[in-house]
Amino acid sequence: MVRLIKWLFYLAILGFIALVAYSYLGPFFGADFSPPQDEIRQEIILETN
Repeated sequence: MVRLIKWLFYLAILGFIALVAYSYLGPFFGADFSPPQDEIRQEIILETN
């Protein structure tokens, strides 16, 4: 049981390192992480009495 937990711990550490590496190296391979820069306008009608 301890070996399984140790293996899962090592797998989680390896996954975390891979995720951090992808976030830094992704733009070099064509991954674009920036949000879309579109302006959105919506008309708001305020009713006053």
